Amino acid sequence: MSFLPDFGIFTMGMWSVGLGAIGAAVTGIVLANTDLFLSKPEKATLEFLEEIELKTLGAEQGTFKAGELWKKNGAVIMAVRRPG
Repeated sequence: MSFLPDFGIFTMGMWSVGLGAIGAAVTGIVLANTDLFLSKPEKATLEFLEEIELKTLGAEQGTFKAGELWKKNGAVIMAVRRPG
């Protein structure tokens, strides 16, 4: 009769928790640094960009269609969608 507890179950549990933590860390690093599971962005058409309403900054608050920017002159446009 041995009065020492059996640490086999405890050791197996610690190995499971340790491997789970390592797996979670590797998965987190892969997901944070790659775009494997992100949806691919769609390219905006010229018709879609023309219809966007833009707001002016400053004292005068006004809105106008983005197509007005390049009716008379050319324009370089970068469309960025902010989340929220």
